[in-house]
Amino acid sequence: MGILRWIRQKKYYKRTPVLETERLILRPITPEDAEAAFVWLSDERVNKFMPYNIYKNVDEVLYWINVSLPKTKDCSWGFALKENNVLIGSGSIKFKENYNAWNFGYNLNSDYWGNGYATEAAKRMIEYVYEELGARDFCATHATDNPASGRVLEKCGLVFDHYDEYSTFDGKQTFKAKFYKMHLD
Repeated sequence: MGILRWIRQKKYYKRTPVLETERLILRPITPEDAEAAFVWLSDERVNKFMPYNIYKNVDEVLYWINVSLPKTKDCSWGFALKENNVLIGSGSIKFKENYNAWNFGYNLNSDYWGNGYATEAAKRMIEYVYEELGARDFCATHATDNPASGRVLEKCGLVFDHYDEYSTFDGKQTFKAKFYKMHLD
């Protein structure tokens, strides 16, 4: 999908839709979620390969929820368990003009790793922009030292394309990475 079509589709970003999977509800993150989000945003294991700094307090999470998230032009969701509405992670998908593809990422509380939740949520995000926004091309990157994330991408249907790298937002650390892509008809 070209950038002009994406710009015309911006109306979809005004309100994040609630999506469901077998075990998850993907929903907008609210200020009431700050404590739950802080659990993974402050966890060094979860954030070892993330581009942002570790959150030091709930006020930083509230700033992210109230100021940063609304300014983005991507579809962002919190991942909540259907059984009890506990927020266990978050993710987003957005059009990357430089790749002419939809790029996605996710983050999950380490207590819930290894249960397929990241794959389940990522597949639903892809499905949403495919069906609702006409997306056909997808891409994602993961640190080479984080092969579990690579397995999620492969389970979503992406294939390795090339080696790459990315840096933290503050530029203090650079990660060797693997770039994946997928085209859907």
